[in-house]
Amino acid sequence: MSTLNDEQRALNLLGRIERLPYSRWSVKFRIWVGTATFFDALDALMIAYIMPVLIPLWHISPAAIGPLLSISYVGQLIGAVVFGFVSEKIGRKKTLIVCILIMGVMSLVCTFATGYTFLLIARFIQGFGLGGEVPIAGTYVSEWTKAKGRGPFVVLYESVFIIGLVGTAALAAFLIPVAGWQIMFIIGFVPAVIVPIMLRKYPESPRFLITKGRLDEAEAAIVHVEEITRDVYKKELPDPVPVEAANLTKKTRFSELFSKMYIRRTIAVWLLWFCFYFINYSIQTWLPTLYTSQFGVPYQESLFRSMAVNVISFAATILVGLFIDKIGRRPAFMICFSGVIVITLLLFITGVGSANTLFIYTCLYGLFTPIAALLVLYSPELYPTRMRALGNSTATAWQRLASAIGPTIVGILVAQYSMGIMFGVLGIFAVIGLVVTIFVAIETKNRVLEEVSP
Repeated sequence: MSTLNDEQRALNLLGRIERLPYSRWSVKFRIWVGTATFFDALDALMIAYIMPVLIPLWHISPAAIGPLLSISYVGQLIGAVVFGFVSEKIGRKKTLIVCILIMGVMSLVCTFATGYTFLLIARFIQGFGLGGEVPIAGTYVSEWTKAKGRGPFVVLYESVFIIGLVGTAALAAFLIPVAGWQIMFIIGFVPAVIVPIMLRKYPESPRFLITKGRLDEAEAAIVHVEEITRDVYKKELPDPVPVEAANLTKKTRFSELFSKMYIRRTIAVWLLWFCFYFINYSIQTWLPTLYTSQFGVPYQESLFRSMAVNVISFAATILVGLFIDKIGRRPAFMICFSGVIVITLLLFITGVGSANTLFIYTCLYGLFTPIAALLVLYSPELYPTRMRALGNSTATAWQRLASAIGPTIVGILVAQYSMGIMFGVLGIFAVIGLVVTIFVAIETKNRVLEEVSP
C-alpha cells in the first residue's frame, strides 16, 4: 500500500473515532481508568492524614515533616518524565499498567515501615508510579474521545481524583484510629490487584497506533468499539467526520516542545501546573496538621474539616465539567485563579486567627479548585499524538516539582512567620497563573485534537 493510501486510511480512522457516540463502553472505560486515578489521589495524599499520627509516634521534628510530605513528589517528578518517554515508545495502556503496579506494590511495602527513613525511601520509589499514572491516564482517555463533548467527558473523568481525595480523608478518619496508620497503605495496594486485570480488555489508543504506522491494530481497536456501540444503539453509526491532519507518523522529539509552534503552549502549561499545585498541595498536605498543631483541633475533626474542602471541590468540578465546552478553557482558568487570589488575599489580611476562620476560607477556596481537572483536560489538547504523552508528562512534572517544594516552603513560612504570610505567598502564585492564562494560553474547546495540534 502506498504512503498516500496509508495517509488516507489514517485520516479515515481518525474520522471514525470522531463519529463514535459516548456510550456505555465509554463510561466503563472512564471508570476503570478513573479507578487508577482514584487510588493515585489516595496514595498521594494519605501521608497528610497519617502524619498527625506519625509525628508523636516516631518523634518527628518540625523540620523533618516537610521532607516526608514532599518526598513522594520528587519521585513523581522523575516518574512523570521517564514514563512520558516510555509511553511514546510502548503505548499508553502498557505504561499505565506498569505505573499502577509500582504505586500499588510500593504502597504495600510502606506498611512494613518501622521508622522515618524506611518510609521516606519507600514513598520516594512509590512516587515513580504515581508520577506516571496521572498524565498517561489523562492522555489515554483524551485520545479515545472526540472533539464534541470532550470537555465534560474528561473533566468528569478527572473528578474521580477529587473523590479519591475525599475518600482518603474519610477512610483515614474512620480506619486509622481503629486499625492503625498501616491500613491506609494496605488499601493503596488494591489497584495493583484489580485495575491491570480490568484494563486488559480495553484496546490501546488508536491515535498512538496510527502514529506508529500500526494501522491494522488501530483499525481493530476502532472496530471493536464500533461493534459494541452498534449493539447498544441498534443502528448504524454516522459517516466518519472529515479530519485534516499532517505529520501523523513523525517521530517524537523532545526538542519539538520548544519549537516555534509549541513553545508558547509549553511555557503556558508548565507554569499553570506549577502555580496551581504549589498552592493546592501546600494547602492539602498541611491542612490537617495546621488544625491539630496550630489550633489544637482533635485528630478526627481535623480530617473532617479538611475533607470538606474536597467535597466542595468535587461539586464545583462537576458543575464546571458540565459547561466547560460552552465556557471555554481560558475563561474557566481565569475565573478560578481570580477566586483563589481573592481567598488567599483575605486569609493574608485576617492572619488566620482561629480554626473556624481557616475552615471558612479554605471551604471557599474549594470552589475554585476545578483548575486541577481543567489542566488534565487542557494539557493533552495542546500537543499532537506523537508527543502528547511526553508533553503532558513533562507538564505534570512541574506539578510534582511544585508539590515537592511547596509543603517544605509552607513549613518554613508557618514556623518562622505566620499562616497569614504563608497564604499571601500562595496568592502570588495565583496571580502568576492568572497572568499566564490571559496573555499566553490558547483556547482549544470543541476542536479535533489533530486540528489543534498538527
